[in-house]
Amino acid sequence: MTEVAGDPPSETGGEKTQLRVGRLVKAHGLKGAIKLELYTDDPEGRFVPGAVFTLQVPESSPWHGKPLTVREFRWMNSHAVAFFEGVEDRDAAEELIRAILWIDQDPAVVPVEEDAWFDHQLVGLDAVRDGQIIGRVIRVEHFPAQDLLVIRTESDDEVLVPFVKAIVPEVDVSQGRVILTPPAGLLEELVDSDDSGSEEAETPADQS
Repeated sequence: MTEVAGDPPSETGGEKTQLRVGRLVKAHGLKGAIKLELYTDDPEGRFVPGAVFTLQVPESSPWHGKPLTVREFRWMNSHAVAFFEGVEDRDAAEELIRAILWIDQDPAVVPVEEDAWFDHQLVGLDAVRDGQIIGRVIRVEHFPAQDLLVIRTESDDEVLVPFVKAIVPEVDVSQGRVILTPPAGLLEELVDSDDSGSEEAETPADQS
């Protein structure tokens, strides 16, 4: 999946939708450059000089609550690399590793990129496996490694499903559903357990 929108990572007041577009993964060189893991199909458009990001970092980080502004974006050996204002050396770059980058997004604007959705578009969709509705998406959790769909099942359990193409091959907002093809075991609590009970019922009792 690519860009996914959600709630802002910090309390800023007012209603706001933000779009997650990248993660800082590794310091590059000695002049403050940082390699990016991209969550957008338009990096040149998102990382233009002067673009300002909200940072998702731990509260203990010196960058907590501060914006991050792009100074330069380039490709180095097929890797996306960016320079940011106030990040002048490798030590400063290391302080930002694993930070997630968010930008403000008008909630009325629908993403135009393929495989890009806002949280509010996903919440409420039926979760369908093998043609059967097994639950409903109640929220989206955003983590550095990946996003997770939180699905409330018919039995009122919550199941975390990695929001990746292999497991969620189709999102059909117009039809109100997401199609799931989970690996064995991921949703095993949903398997009908009545078989074991009926098997016992069919077993004749010993009569002597």
